[in-house]
Amino acid sequence: MRHTKHSRFGESSGRLERMQEADYPGGVTVDPVPITAGEEVTILYNGLLAKSGADQVYLHCGYGRADAWTDVKDYKMEKTDRGWVTKIKVANPTRLNLCFKDSASNWDNNNGINWSFEIHNGKIQRF
Repeated sequence: MRHTKHSRFGESSGRLERMQEADYPGGVTVDPVPITAGEEVTILYNGLLAKSGADQVYLHCGYGRADAWTDVKDYKMEKTDRGWVTKIKVANPTRLNLCFKDSASNWDNNNGINWSFEIHNGKIQRF
């Protein structure tokens, strides 16, 4: 049985507002969680670079162990009145690691530990 998740912040136009109001540490909100391989997630960033007036922010992400990322990509984020946002399709069933950079190559890497999320396989176990 495959589990299909829905956003914990809703699907309506107020979704980004509710994501911002969650006020997670570092200004990073990922939805939905748990993250499931093959599904799309929304990433809202309102951290250090956003608060410093960056004119463009990029999501820098990859998969695997924290010290050995694979399939590393940069995604241009869109500026909204709630922060910087992008959507990505989670292509790898291991671990999603992410940090952020701006157009001047300033980085927000969560004080060197980045942000890391376990990826769920989407199956519900029956007992």
